[in-house]
Amino acid sequence: MAADSSSLEYEASSILPGRGRIGTANPARSSFALKTSISLDSGIGNDEDVRLQAQQKKKAKKKKNPILINATLTRYSVVREVGEVYGTLTTKEDDLNCFLYWSDAVIPAERVSYLKPYQRINHFPGMGEICRKDSLARNMMRMIKAHPDSYNFVPRTWILPGDYTSLQNYGLDLKKKRKHRTFIVKPANGAMGHGISLYRSADKIPQLEHMVVQEYIEKPFLIDGYKFDLRVYILMTSCDPLKVFLFNDGLVRMSTEQYSAPTEGNVNQLYMHLTNYSINKRNDNFDRAEDIGAGSKRSLQYLRELLHSQDVDVATLWKDIADVLVKTILVAEPHVLHNYRMCRPGQNGESACFEILGFDIMLDRKLRPWLIEINRAPSFNTDTQLDYDIKKALLMDTFKLLNMKITDKRKGLAAQKAEAQKRLLKPTRRSENDLTDLEQQKAHIERRKAELKAKLAEVRKENTREDFENRNMGHFQRIFPPVDKAKREQYERLLIDAFQLLSGRPPSWRKDIKGLFPSKLQEDVILDQLQQCELECEEAGKLIRGPKPLSSMPSLASDKPEEDFLSATDGQPSESSKTISRPRSAKPLSSRTRSMTRPGSSRTMQRSASHQSLQETVVTKEAEARQEEMTQVTLDVLTEMRIKFPGKSDGEARKVLEQIMEHWKYHKPRIVSYWLVKLDSVKRRKVIEIVRSNVKAVLQRTWKSGAIEDVRIYRIVARVFNKLLWNHGQGLWNCFLATGDSWETIFTKSSDHVTALEMSCCRRVVQLCKDCLLIVYQFAAEARSNPSISRTSSERTLTPHSRGSQSRPMTNPNPWGSRSSNSLDKVVPVSGRMSRLYISTEKV
Repeated sequence: MAADSSSLEYEASSILPGRGRIGTANPARSSFALKTSISLDSGIGNDEDVRLQAQQKKKAKKKKNPILINATLTRYSVVREVGEVYGTLTTKEDDLNCFLYWSDAVIPAERVSYLKPYQRINHFPGMGEICRKDSLARNMMRMIKAHPDSYNFVPRTWILPGDYTSLQNYGLDLKKKRKHRTFIVKPANGAMGHGISLYRSADKIPQLEHMVVQEYIEKPFLIDGYKFDLRVYILMTSCDPLKVFLFNDGLVRMSTEQYSAPTEGNVNQLYMHLTNYSINKRNDNFDRAEDIGAGSKRSLQYLRELLHSQDVDVATLWKDIADVLVKTILVAEPHVLHNYRMCRPGQNGESACFEILGFDIMLDRKLRPWLIEINRAPSFNTDTQLDYDIKKALLMDTFKLLNMKITDKRKGLAAQKAEAQKRLLKPTRRSENDLTDLEQQKAHIERRKAELKAKLAEVRKENTREDFENRNMGHFQRIFPPVDKAKREQYERLLIDAFQLLSGRPPSWRKDIKGLFPSKLQEDVILDQLQQCELECEEAGKLIRGPKPLSSMPSLASDKPEEDFLSATDGQPSESSKTISRPRSAKPLSSRTRSMTRPGSSRTMQRSASHQSLQETVVTKEAEARQEEMTQVTLDVLTEMRIKFPGKSDGEARKVLEQIMEHWKYHKPRIVSYWLVKLDSVKRRKVIEIVRSNVKAVLQRTWKSGAIEDVRIYRIVARVFNKLLWNHGQGLWNCFLATGDSWETIFTKSSDHVTALEMSCCRRVVQLCKDCLLIVYQFAAEARSNPSISRTSSERTLTPHSRGSQSRPMTNPNPWGSRSSNSLDKVVPVSGRMSRLYISTEKV
């Protein structure tokens, strides 16, 4: 190494102008040579350091504009830890450029109104209507009166001092019936179990201020002889429209003394009757075991396994709990929505607020869930490993669903600026009185088009957002809006009554309540409406073209002279009765000439008109017969079409489909996961495009029409394809189920009549799409188990240009397996795996 270093020094010094080597007469040259030799020496052995420095510079460049998260108002370390994963924590409490503000305490409504379009905060204004015990009881009592069967999950409650007389009367009724009830008294705005006491008789309860009295659940479900309650977490990401997610894990909080029914002797033993963690952790019997199935704090996963071992229907119980949570949120929605719209008037797009709520649920011996209370700021203390695992997973999935991006700031500020410019630079509108009827009609159509385009952009944005949520929910599950149509209608009725009872809104608000549900308006419906507007606009444009007609200009019922009508006898037109076009320069008949017509000419005109309508009827029937004949040919061609499986014959492909349907219970959850979760919207559309493109080619050949969009059957089938892609592919999946919205509803709600043959064509197209999905699913499954299948399939279908200089003709010039070169089948690649999927026809 020394020899190499000296030679490098000599070479570096010999490059310099003038004589001398290192250490000779010229110190400047020697120092430069020394530096050069040192850098050369270090470059030989420190390439790894240079690479690390480059990576650090790259990371620093990425963090030039980080996602700032303000967690200065939280005392929980796990919140800051998760915040560092998704962004950079700021130390300034009043930092105005943060993307996210996290606060343990309730925030004032003014803070929400000051937020910029890209900023979020972890509380909704108005949520105290269900998080304060007295407000929750007041709102629940109103809903119980209107819907006693739906809101039967809340224990009987009284708010003191207003309901003290009612409470005493209830106690007297119990004594007359010789029944005993235990009552639990809580502070109206208390937390952590402070100020809670139990009473065996209502007459012993003092008349206190700001207290809530509830009937005690005396027969709870027990675990190992201990009473417990459930801490269930939900995430509310938006109130307009309402979106609620349920976390599939939580805490089972147990008391620390064996439970026995309340008596005068044990009514003061809070460690037995209360399940609050803040109370029981002070007991010496509190078990801090780290196992999820042991200790005084356990996980919901353990409870599921325990109930499953006792042959309990856990899925039904979890649905009942979710139903309780949704109905409770519906009670808060009128207040939350009112406060949010007051803070953020006219805002569209992402919600500025989100909130994690902790629901306390108790199960009785019949496993019926009861709502105890709601915590607006649930504790994120991590005293045990179980707490840390559950709460960190909850926060990680929450931050992921928020989908904060650096570009949100630029887009949000740009949209805000564009909206302000739109308001300021809005052109002046002409008065309606200055417009003619046709111009008013055209202006109305243009406004309608603008509204539909804005609605289409909103629906597409919402669909993209929902698609992201479906793929990134993690341990969350969506409980509102529900997928079940019956549940959706039930919640909509409850929401309407909640607005009317709780906020005093008039019935006109029912229209706005529809908007609280995420838009179910299909994209294809809006596109159909836009197309209809285009047609109406064209018709209005044709009427507006040309000079404005004079009001005094005479009009003729027909261009035919009077003698022509007289020559028609018995409905048989003569040669002279054919249409004669009057020259443009010809003057209209005078009023005197028209008044001298013969009395019988009107009857002759009626006979001519009836004959013309008869001819039109005959022509229409002939066209309908021709249309029906061609539709039958189309149905025959569609019936012969099959989905081919790459590398398999038609018989083998048919056998694959039969095996999937034979073992449907096994394949069903895997297919729905593959179609609705794994495939994004682009790939789902490409799967449908396999069938769509080939059906279009078949129709072009069958109907011999270049403008296939003008063919009626193609327009009908196109609506079916759009319906199958509705709700992120849910439309096609509903075809596999007995329930759900069917694609046939697009015709039942339309005024356009669809014949039986056309419906048969649509059913055949739907069947092809179903077969195509099953083939794609099976092909992907085989490709995962044997990756060489996917690689071989993609290599066989490469075009000559895709190989570059190594291009060569395909071994199979007709990869579609058609019998002749005139086949209508065309390659419709989906991805590298699906590039050989296609449709074949035996005969066209």
